[in-house]
Amino acid sequence: MLAAAWNLCLAAPIVRKDSGLSPPRLSCFHRVRSVHFRASIALRQRQEIAMVSGHPFESILTSLSKDDGGEYGKYYSLPDLHDPRIEKLPYSIKILLESAIRNCDNFQVTKDDVEKIADWVNTAPKLVEIPFKPARVILQDFTGVPALVDLAAMRDAMKRLGGDPTKINPLIPVDLVIDHSVQVDVARSANAVASNMQFEFNRNKERFAFLKWGSVAFKNMLVVPPGSGIVHQVNLEYLARVVFNRDGFLYPDSLVGTDSHTTMIDGLGVAGWGVGGIEAEATMLGQPMSMVLPEVVGFKLVGKLQAGVTATDLVLTVTQMLRKHGVVGKFVEFYGEGVSCLSLADRATIANMSPEYGATMGFFPVDQMTLNYLSLTGRDAEKVKMVEAYLRANDMFVDYSQKQPETVYSAYLELDLGSVEPCISGPKRPHDRVSLKDMKADWQACLDNKVGFKGFNIPKDLQHKTAQFTYEGKPAELRHGDVVIAAITSCTNTSNPYVMLGAGLVAKKATELGLEVRPWIKTSLAPGSGVVTKYLIKSGLLKYLDMQGFSVVGYGCTTCIGNSGELHEAVATAIADNDIVAAAVLSGNRNFEGRVHPLTRANYLASPPLVVAYALAGTVNIDFEKEPIGVGHSGKQVFLRDIWPTSEEVAKVAEASVLPEMFKSTYESITKGNTMWNDLPAPTGDLYSWDPKSTYIHEPPFFKTMTRDPPGVHGVHDAAVLLNLGDSITTDHISPAGSIHKDSPAARYLMERGVERKDFNSYGSRRGNDEVMVRGTFANIRIVNKLLKGEVGPKTVHLPSGECHWVFDVAQKYKDEGKEMVVLAGAEYGSGSSRDWAAKGPFLQGVKAVISKSFERIHRSNLVGMSIIPLCYKNGEDAESLGLTGHETFTIELPSTIEEIKPGQDVLVKTNTGKEFTCTLRFDTEVEKTYFNHGGILHYVLRQLLGSA
Repeated sequence: MLAAAWNLCLAAPIVRKDSGLSPPRLSCFHRVRSVHFRASIALRQRQEIAMVSGHPFESILTSLSKDDGGEYGKYYSLPDLHDPRIEKLPYSIKILLESAIRNCDNFQVTKDDVEKIADWVNTAPKLVEIPFKPARVILQDFTGVPALVDLAAMRDAMKRLGGDPTKINPLIPVDLVIDHSVQVDVARSANAVASNMQFEFNRNKERFAFLKWGSVAFKNMLVVPPGSGIVHQVNLEYLARVVFNRDGFLYPDSLVGTDSHTTMIDGLGVAGWGVGGIEAEATMLGQPMSMVLPEVVGFKLVGKLQAGVTATDLVLTVTQMLRKHGVVGKFVEFYGEGVSCLSLADRATIANMSPEYGATMGFFPVDQMTLNYLSLTGRDAEKVKMVEAYLRANDMFVDYSQKQPETVYSAYLELDLGSVEPCISGPKRPHDRVSLKDMKADWQACLDNKVGFKGFNIPKDLQHKTAQFTYEGKPAELRHGDVVIAAITSCTNTSNPYVMLGAGLVAKKATELGLEVRPWIKTSLAPGSGVVTKYLIKSGLLKYLDMQGFSVVGYGCTTCIGNSGELHEAVATAIADNDIVAAAVLSGNRNFEGRVHPLTRANYLASPPLVVAYALAGTVNIDFEKEPIGVGHSGKQVFLRDIWPTSEEVAKVAEASVLPEMFKSTYESITKGNTMWNDLPAPTGDLYSWDPKSTYIHEPPFFKTMTRDPPGVHGVHDAAVLLNLGDSITTDHISPAGSIHKDSPAARYLMERGVERKDFNSYGSRRGNDEVMVRGTFANIRIVNKLLKGEVGPKTVHLPSGECHWVFDVAQKYKDEGKEMVVLAGAEYGSGSSRDWAAKGPFLQGVKAVISKSFERIHRSNLVGMSIIPLCYKNGEDAESLGLTGHETFTIELPSTIEEIKPGQDVLVKTNTGKEFTCTLRFDTEVEKTYFNHGGILHYVLRQLLGSA
């Protein structure tokens, strides 16, 4: 059992320095045990240390043999612990257990941590804290740029405080894929890819030069250049190891990423989830992640999908089920015979949308389908054998040809795949699923309903309003529900050949029957990797997508991240002047209001084939069962069923068109870049030379006044309410990624520095400049602030003057007055993307605490990382029930010392009106208390590194 293994030997660390590029060695073993051991690199006794001998689990270190008698390497064997508890653990928990055993140094990871995980059945309900050290970190450029800006600023601070700047360096592999910058400026054009990439480089050359500097200045970092694909699809098809073999030591691939849809990799059996950039930076620098040992919901799949039902239909169904069940902060693990019927791409689609159903992970353990996918995507055959051998040996492989061992879960759900029906989701949230057959009725109800997630409150006499306009010299018109954006985009679906080829077949059949997409609808196709274009060409379907306006516009997130580009001026004017509720239909994963495009108030998520279908119909106000999608040759009505491919058709095309050679040829050259990237000049040196004139890259203020000693804990005194918000405030509301409004404080800042409006770019692209981002905080044009009494937009009220201004301007005025601030909010505060600026921005504005009904997991962590106090109302209470208007001032009383603060303790909140109420302090772990004491997680890490100088 575990205790016996622990008592075999004691940890005996010795001081050594290691770059993290090669694992340190274990000595004093029997010859058969000798191995290169990638130890957990910890900061201890003012030095980087590594476990060198006497590892607590030396007894279970064993060899993995090859079929020919050779050896793959050594690994820590879970079966050799002979612990019956481990045999019943969910596969996802086994990965946490293996990591804890491998990294156990009795400092950062202790034997007690290992015992907590092994005893998961009993400890998980108690919300115990554990450390986790992922094998690697993945970044995209929108979140990667501010992460590198922070690291560069930490190097400057290290030098200023007398330390070694090069100690600020990733200790584990870091991959950064530049995928969020490309916009759909040019569409429906044969040269759209080249044109959009040229625009991308023109706008972002400062950011790209900075990233190119970082790829050289920081060790252990790979930067994948623009135009290569979407980070999650590149991760799935190329970057994922599934099992690491580092110098003869084997262990499962695992990761965290600065994008919430990092979870897509869970479909490949790799444990990964999204974290804020702040937490990711600390992880890069050797700090273990502090997390609550999660409960695991077992989701059993049985049966098979019906003909014509897509993976998108399935994931929208799963999302709705899991949202209803409640899985925030939990793992979801899929099992059952139905899983064996799902392709790897289908699994990845479900895993990708974990943030939409609220789970930390949606995990599919490795099985034969996983191995087949590794071979399909060009992984080396010997590597695939090693993956299977290791996972089978360590009881982490699922073999559906054999009877499955009993696995215990915290809760159980079941779905018959045969019950899934075609559907879409919207108009404002991913989990608001609508069956396709009910769509027309649902849409008309949305027009009637009061303004909300399912309503627009359009008066009956205006619901059939027509907006006339002229498009390229020809008359045109728009009605409520008319589609103006149709985008095949996002890693969620472009990674799935079946739905992509299905879209191509819909376009082909429609073209042959004489249907055509209206010319003013902005159509686009943004594949997640170059492989997609290759198999669409091979199948002969790309030309039909082109004919319907779905030309390839670039390889990146585009519309799904809000980079949809501008609508034609005539279309935009018709929408704005007539208050039309225009629609966007996209194959993405996010449809929050204001994200896709400011002028599309109704946004629906749909499978790629349905995106084409809705583009052809030109409206979401249609019953596809009863109404024709259009009129084809000779005036014949064409219905959706006439152009919808069968499952057999799609499978046949996929088998003939999706080939391993495509993946090999695409990824063999991916890191070589392109001419524009290779020719881009970039700075050199360990320290970055900040350009004070740059409006993209700016030295942040977080570490400029930092001292060697921590500032200690702080309460909040007589704080004004900056905003009083409702439920489901997303990180898009707090820190939008899209366009910069021409009258906003950020626009003012840019114009004062000579930036013309056409060159504003997006908030997402300017995340390396804190001056822009603090002005863009709470700048979403659709944010609803109760202090404005019904007015929608990014403004608030200064008290007691009663003056209404942009949020940034009011925050600045409070700061000038020496006034602290708090934010009041409802449920699910901070849902959506894992956006660190949604915490950094409020911090720089002067927000000291957020009081809400509940927090999204990643955002709560980010708030703690920025030393903002997260508080939750007691069950059944909120601002309204407590009679709070937001016109009060708030005092939050915390204990005076860090030792007195307890995770999850009750905290008294007082107002100047005499009202008092109790909240729960959402510091969830002891480590988070430490971060707060230091003024933030990065300040803590920097002080630890200074201590080892």
